[in-house]
Amino acid sequence: MGGNHLAKVYAQQQNEITEYHTYLELSRMAKDEHNRKTLERIAEQEKGHYAFWKKITGKEAHPNQRKIRWHILLAKIFGLSFSLRLLERGEARASAFYDSILEHYPEARAIRDDELQHEQELIDILEDERLKYAGAIVLGLNDALVEFTGTLAGLTFAFGNNLIIGTTGLVMGVAASLSMAASGYLASREDDYGETNPITSAIYTGVAYLLTVAFLVFPYFIQDDPYIALSGMLLVTILIIAAYTFYISTAKNISFSRRFWEMALISMGVAAISFGIGSLVKVVFGVEV
Repeated sequence: MGGNHLAKVYAQQQNEITEYHTYLELSRMAKDEHNRKTLERIAEQEKGHYAFWKKITGKEAHPNQRKIRWHILLAKIFGLSFSLRLLERGEARASAFYDSILEHYPEARAIRDDELQHEQELIDILEDERLKYAGAIVLGLNDALVEFTGTLAGLTFAFGNNLIIGTTGLVMGVAASLSMAASGYLASREDDYGETNPITSAIYTGVAYLLTVAFLVFPYFIQDDPYIALSGMLLVTILIIAAYTFYISTAKNISFSRRFWEMALISMGVAAISFGIGSLVKVVFGVEV
């Protein structure tokens, strides 16, 4: 077997031992007993795969501690589902590796089948409490993005004073977040399946709304030029949409681009319309601040 193939095998060997430790650590974070045992079983299989490749390379491979810590951190911040989805993508890449190596090691077919089984088991295991409240977060996030990109764009041309624009936006944001929290509470109360706690839903909705508003008005407090602040606000809008879309598309395994462009076009379209309305108000009523 050529040196290039051996290098690929050794890289996979290191990947197997890294995933063994990663799945083991994540299993300790799983609240559901079935999920925990499934992850432990997958971890042991990864350890067996490592042993198989070790016989071929004749070398020890040390786990990538940085990668392990990264997945644990992601699971703590964004939930077990998000971290497992990223690992699932790794399983798909591993399957491609095994397909390319079967010619040299036909006995690796059983390991490839394990990897495919892992992928399906990970799909079945993915149920995270955080994702139950994704709707509440979307409610707060989307409303804040759509309403306040438009509001701030309109105020920018109508007033032209960043301190007034930022302060007005912040005050409106606090009031609106309380209103949205109440809406989130009532919406959850009407949930026929009872999967979410109304108070928790209200908190997720209100906090998502308020944090989004805080990020959007921030450029107005650090910049004197209203149009530079407006540009900064629109950039922040795109970054928020991209970050949230990446999270939800990874955790729920849906298309990133379609979700991103849908949210971005709506927010930017409302901002453009509101900017035009603000311009009209300034001209018609002669508002100068």
